[in-house]
Amino acid sequence: MSRVGKLPIPIPKGVSVNINKNAVIVKGPKGELSRDLPPEINIAEEEGRVVVTRNSDNRFHRSKHGLTRALLNNMIVGVSTGFSRQLDIEGVGYRAAMEGNKLVLNVGYSHPVVFDPPTGISFDVPDRNGRQIVVSGIDKELIGEIAARIRRTRPPEPYKGKGIRYAGEVVRRKAGKAGKAK
Repeated sequence: MSRVGKLPIPIPKGVSVNINKNAVIVKGPKGELSRDLPPEINIAEEEGRVVVTRNSDNRFHRSKHGLTRALLNNMIVGVSTGFSRQLDIEGVGYRAAMEGNKLVLNVGYSHPVVFDPPTGISFDVPDRNGRQIVVSGIDKELIGEIAARIRRTRPPEPYKGKGIRYAGEVVRRKAGKAGKAK
């Protein structure tokens, strides 16, 4: 039995979960999320908790059990509290700024890179110098994808560490040319 899949998911106050066969709709104070889940996995609401079970010990059913539970948990947490991902910018002259709801990055190209947020996602630049970016919303999967796209515009390079990185990410540094060490 999956250790992750066995855990029941508590439903916080203000969140409603509608289960219709394999389609789940979760509504909460921050918004609404819906997802089609594998039909081989059983989802039931019992005593203010969501319980995920599987039909058999088939390898396919075992592989989907924990995944289904994790996806449901992310939906419930997303509509109740939300998710955010922070990115840090390193490098001389590299900075981020907000123009309306769009994110504008100046990261060493001849032109600024503009990101238009999809529905349900918001950008924030809390640092006055434009060295931090916060991507927030209710869909954890979409937040991760948008943060990865932002990071992909200028990933951190291994010699000076310049670029966009996730907060807390450790960039392995290279020594450079041997002649410069003297």
